[in-house]
Amino acid sequence: MLIGELAARTGASTRSLRHYEDCDLLVPTRGGNGYRVYAESDVARVAKIRALIAAGLATATIREYLECIGSDRDRVQLRMCPGLRAQLDAVADRLDAQQAVIEQTRQRLCALTAPENA
Repeated sequence: MLIGELAARTGASTRSLRHYEDCDLLVPTRGGNGYRVYAESDVARVAKIRALIAAGLATATIREYLECIGSDRDRVQLRMCPGLRAQLDAVADRLDAQQAVIEQTRQRLCALTAPENA
């Protein structure tokens, strides 16, 4: 299938698909006309990539652990390859730190808008 069809079937933009290729996450073949040609298995691969990006993983991490990811028709599933747990914990730690900053910012905002400051 060509890039437009893969984009339509996965919900990813053609720009995203080219980016995944640049990051060595997707490796299409090339037709005689030079167009990218994707395999049926690339539909599931793109779903995995998008799920991992949405979960906060960097493309370099995804490239390293993509083969640890299984999927069925409805969801993406992780198999814990060595090192993957540490990567996921690092994302969770980063989110916790960001949440703490958000909470502190919210408290400062509330203090600024309290009636005694009006």
